[in-house]
Amino acid sequence: MLLKFLCAVVTRALFILISLIGVWRVTWVKDNKLYWFLTILYLPLVVELILTLRRRKGKDYKWFSPAIFLFLISIIPTIWILELHHQQNKSSDAKCAKLDSSDSIKDIFSSWKNSSTNTTEVFKFFRDLSSVCPNDWILALHQILLILLIVGKWLMPIGAGVTRDELSQLLLIFVGTAADILEFTSETLSDVKDNSPQLVYIILAIWTWSMLQFPFHLSVVNSRADDECESQSDSLLTRHRTDFWAVVETLFIQDGPFLVVRLTVMIHFNIIHQMLVFFAIKNFLVVALNVYRMWVIFQDYRSI
Repeated sequence: MLLKFLCAVVTRALFILISLIGVWRVTWVKDNKLYWFLTILYLPLVVELILTLRRRKGKDYKWFSPAIFLFLISIIPTIWILELHHQQNKSSDAKCAKLDSSDSIKDIFSSWKNSSTNTTEVFKFFRDLSSVCPNDWILALHQILLILLIVGKWLMPIGAGVTRDELSQLLLIFVGTAADILEFTSETLSDVKDNSPQLVYIILAIWTWSMLQFPFHLSVVNSRADDECESQSDSLLTRHRTDFWAVVETLFIQDGPFLVVRLTVMIHFNIIHQMLVFFAIKNFLVVALNVYRMWVIFQDYRSI
């Protein structure tokens, strides 16, 4: 009981901490303290924690995770602001500290260690941290966000009706999904030219849409009671509901939209290079294989 309570609290505390770092970064780059009002977005997460502890003993829900959904609401606006600001101010970001060597990373960690023992070093640590290149800052936020979504789901007490086997499958899917999303944003945003700001909005919109996969668990979580009651007379949707949801996620939330964006980049914006073509082919193959899987499921059902 105590362990579940601690896991529920620690997970949401990490969510708020990372979101707070994002808001701090926004106020720094924008040089406007009014952006601290973005912390208002944390209130629903705090309310959700209180309700979950009181009503559900810290346990998450079976099909949907409100904590992850509210975490996304709290941090996605800050990433949007940082991405748009970076795209509009690329020329002024030339003089910055790049995290492209072990020495530069050691300098950041050494200043952090000194700040823990010497209060005068605290300001130097934040100054060094703020001087890191915007692109590295944004990439780090993307990476920490995705890692925390996986670790947070692992730490949160599982909901009633969810087995450990289903949770392990869900976490493995999360890892693959996170890798694909990070590759999509980092590779595609690097192709944006100065004269195509509308492409940034398209990429960020698709990225936001793809992140909605994490709060929902319909592609893995099932009900054993329902499985045991399946009979020959069950409908196609009833027998293969998790398979259908997995295909829907692929076609309409992840690989399908990713393919459309990459084709738009190549055809409309006339940006073509080796990696872009490779990932477009990869998205096409995933979409085609999922359509083929749907056809196989339908044919097998007809043959029963």
